Parts: sequence; C-alpha cells; structure tokens
Amino acid sequence: MLQRSMLFLALSGALCANARADDEQLQPTVQVTASRVAETVDSTLADVSVITREDIDASVARDAIDLLRLQAGVDLYRTGGAGQQTSLFLRGTNSNQVLVLIDGVRVSSQNTGAFAFEQLPLDTVERIEIVRGPRASYWGSDAIGGVIQIFTRKLDGPRVALGYGSYRDADGSAGFGHWDGANGYSVQVGARHVGGFSVTNRRICNGPDDPYCIFNPDDDGYRNTNFAGRAAHQFGSQVLSASLYRSQGQTQFDQGYSDVIEQSGGINLEGALGENWNHRLAFGNSREDLDTPAFTTLYHTRRNSLLWQNEFRLGEQQRLIAGIDFVREKGETIDTFSHTRTYGRERDNRAVFAGWRGDFGALDSELSLRRDDNDDFGGATTGSLALGWRFSPLLRVYANVGRGFRAPTMNELYHPGYGGWFAGNPDLDAERSRSTELGVEFTPDANQRIKANLYTTRVKDLISFTGPQSRAENIAKADIDGAEIEYQLKLDAWSLRANYTWMDARNGDTDQQLLRRPKQKFTGVVERSFGERWRAGAELVYAGRRHDTFGGNTIDLSSYAIVNLRAGLTLNRDWSLAARVENLTDRDYELVRGYNTAGRSGFLEVIWQPRP
Repeated sequence: MLQRSMLFLALSGALCANARADDEQLQPTVQVTASRVAETVDSTLADVSVITREDIDASVARDAIDLLRLQAGVDLYRTGGAGQQTSLFLRGTNSNQVLVLIDGVRVSSQNTGAFAFEQLPLDTVERIEIVRGPRASYWGSDAIGGVIQIFTRKLDGPRVALGYGSYRDADGSAGFGHWDGANGYSVQVGARHVGGFSVTNRRICNGPDDPYCIFNPDDDGYRNTNFAGRAAHQFGSQVLSASLYRSQGQTQFDQGYSDVIEQSGGINLEGALGENWNHRLAFGNSREDLDTPAFTTLYHTRRNSLLWQNEFRLGEQQRLIAGIDFVREKGETIDTFSHTRTYGRERDNRAVFAGWRGDFGALDSELSLRRDDNDDFGGATTGSLALGWRFSPLLRVYANVGRGFRAPTMNELYHPGYGGWFAGNPDLDAERSRSTELGVEFTPDANQRIKANLYTTRVKDLISFTGPQSRAENIAKADIDGAEIEYQLKLDAWSLRANYTWMDARNGDTDQQLLRRPKQKFTGVVERSFGERWRAGAELVYAGRRHDTFGGNTIDLSSYAIVNLRAGLTLNRDWSLAARVENLTDRDYELVRGYNTAGRSGFLEVIWQPRP
C-alpha cells in the first residue's frame, strides 16, 4: 500500500503541474515559533508546519493524536482510547525532548517531562505551530526534537457546538468573543464524556497463568471540562494581553483512574519602544496536578516564568533579537496513603539569548546563541547557524546546524523510587544533542509546493534507569537519521496534502531500533469542495513495523494502514454539520503491545456560529 501511495503522489505532481487552479491558492502562513518573531513559513530557515483553525475544523478530529499524526516526522502512541496516556516523538526524539508551549508558556510536566496531549481539547485551539529540529538557542531546555506551540481559540462572535459518536462520545462547547483590531476578548467553555472501550487486551498478559496480568475487559471512560479565554487592549504603541487555559479530566484504566489538571496562563505587554525597536515583556504560569489513587501518588508541578524580549531592526536587511529569560519550577510528590510528601523541590533557570538574521539578496543567514544557568546541573550553552539560498522564485535550499539540551525532571533527580528501585539521582547532568539538516523547497506554481528534508541528530548523556536497582544515570546515546518529503496541491475544487517519512532511530550503544518509532510512515489527505455548502475528504495513515518491549524482551509490532473519512455541510448562514468516520476498514492494530485502539467509529457534530 505504501508503494501505491507514493506512486499516486508522484503522478499527481507530474500530471497537475500545469493544470488550471481556482482562485484559492497556497498562501504563505505566518508563524512566530521558529525564531520568536513573526515571519512566513516560506522565509524561515527552519522546517515549520502550521495547523490552522480551518484545518482543525475540516478534519473533524476528536483528539490531538488524530490531527498531529498527519504531520511529517511526527509519531504518536496512546495506551488505549480517549484520555489515555499519549506520547509524541518528533523526528525520533523522546516525548520529553520536545518543547511544548501554550500561548508562549511552557507546559511540560516535572513528572514525565512531557506534555499530556490527551488532555488537550481541540475546540480550545486556534492554531498549532510545529518547528522541527533543535531550537534550544532560542527556547532553552527540551527543544531537542523541536518545538510545538499551541495557541488558544480567538472567537469573534458567538459559537455553540454539540456532538455525539461511537463509544458514547458526547461533547459540547460554547463561547463568545469580540475583536476590533488589537482590542477584544474571547471566552469558551467545553465538556466531553466518553464511555470508551477496554484499554487493554489479552495480549498484555504473559500467558494465561500470568499472576501479574492487568487485563480487565470493562470499558475505560474519560471525562473532561475545559476553559480558554483571552483579552487584549491597546494603549498607544503598547498592547496589553492576557490568556488562560484550563483542562480538567478523569481517565479510567484497568486498575483505577487518574484525575488530571492542566492549566496555563500569561500576561504580555508588547509594542514599539522606538522606530526600529519592538519589545515583549511576558509573565507566564503553568501547573499540572496528577492524582492516581490506585497507586497512592499525587504529583504537583508549578512553573513561573518572566521574559523580556527585544527585536531591533538594523536597516532593511538585518534584525537582532535579544532577551533574558527566567523560569522558577517547583515539583513535589505526595503519598496519599500515608499523607506524607515523598519529595518537594524548587529550582531556578536563568538565561540570556540573542539571534541575528540577515537577508542579502538570494542569501539568507541566521545565527543564534543562548546561555542557560540552572540550579541543578549547572550551565548549558547552545547555538545554531542556518544558511539559505534562493536559486529562483521557485527553488530555495537551506541548511542548519544546532545544539540542544534537556534538563532532568524533578522526578529523575529526586524521586526516592519504589523500595529503592527506579530512584532519581541528584547528580544527573542534562541530556545534550547536536543536529544537522538540509532542506529544499520547490514551488512550481502558486498551487503546488514540494518540500524535502534530510537530517541527523545525535544525543548523548541520555538518562536511563539502569544498574542493580535501575537508578537514573546519564549513560545512554541515540543516533537518529531521517528524511521527509511533503507535497501540497490545490486544483479547482480539489486539494491534496501528502508526506512520507523515513527514519532510522537507534540506541547509540546497542544499535537497537528505538521503541515505537516506525522506519516508514506515509499520510495523505485528499478533499473536495462541492460548491460553497459542503465538502468531503479522506485520510490515509500508514506506519511501518516498529519495535516494542514485552516481558523484558524486544518484539515487533506489525505495520498498519487506516482510512478515515470526514465531511462538512453548511445548512444556512448560521448552522452547519460536521461528520467523521475513523478506521473505515475496521483494522485491528496496536500502537503499544497489549493496548487496544478504536475500531470503525463515527462522530457527528452540529455547530451554530452566525456569520458576519
């Protein structure tokens, strides 16, 4: 199936190169994550993808996993259905080696080091920016594989949505907003309740007599309530803005349930301080609470941040970005059975950074440098260099090299473990990486875009739980090589997006394939509009064989291909319907050994949103 899909992609590009297209053409999208300032995707010297609100609405996706898995270089796995633990690998790096931001605020956990994508309601999202490759020289810790920034919803007018689908999946959201230029506000509340299906299957057991088997055939459900709000007001040349996001969920699993709170918020003051000087002063706060009564554990994460960022225009062709960044993190674990605190720690991270960009005709260049000073492991200096050459308006080539690092989490440093097993280590150093990338973009006309990237990443001092009692140590290495190719086409009422990823991610010491990363992945989305009232489309997701672990042994998970359908219908000026069918062929596949995935399922949503 993969070979046929790639042939289809190649033929589409060849046959449609000179085809007539309608007025809706591929337009450059503005993003702010790659270099911390606004620039179009086709001008940045990093590999960037932007998922817009229109993309989210068209997908009718139920979860972030359904949306993000369509992106090149992104692999996800989930241990069951809605609300279950989800991990994201960006270009083969670990889930805690991807920096995740919500409205510019760090939201990773000091427990796992990763963000709980399963708790993200897509109705609260305005857009998602994905930057592949190390961006530590701008953003600091965690940005080894890249950065994913989520921007909360910005409503202009009222909106109400109600939906229901398979596995007793019911959700609803309501919100209102009004904007007049830079001034305005937006608020939205939502809730979701999923009856679910059994998280595990019998393959999780090591034989029929396994005394430690956790399999339970009951349905494991999920509940969530959420809020997103933002407001802004302009005072002369300055804009004062604030945002708040909160998601509170309960996830059932075979041994019990977990209660989770994810919250972040920020206050920003930004604008011009001179003719060629813009600044941004930002305060951020995030928290995570994870309570699992069955394991008698309660985790708390608190993070406060303060940033002052400045952009100086040095004539028409150059700019300089410089800033100071302060983060204070707190983490603690409580044994809810004995009502005692297992550990509680606090640390500060102070940083300065600068980035220079110069555009000289066909040549673009960027140089950035950052110094972090952390209370726990000392300091880290990271930098990146990028060059781009535009051979013609149709063809651009760019290359970059960069270094990154990941600070150990509080758990990796201080958790006492379980009877001494899997204990933290206060002497841990940061994980460190170096990466190189070569990219090419070809735009044969205004309706097509082809992009290809080759990259390598080497990570050292990886934290691994090893030794007689599996204590945390900086001993592991990872060698990752990969290639990505993406194609987009607009042809009359048709649109096509497809990408192929090849990746070889290995343990640098044993040469074994890293777990749950397929060597090959292909996704494609084809969609057609039928006038102005309705549209329909299909998605194909293919993932090759990949390694997993079971009973202390490495096993293979089979490749899989699933097809999803989606459609939207505008009933009148204010009302519309959206529908989605997942896993059309009812494919039985696993993302993790012993954990179920959804079979053929459907969802229908009705939306009331008055149009201007």
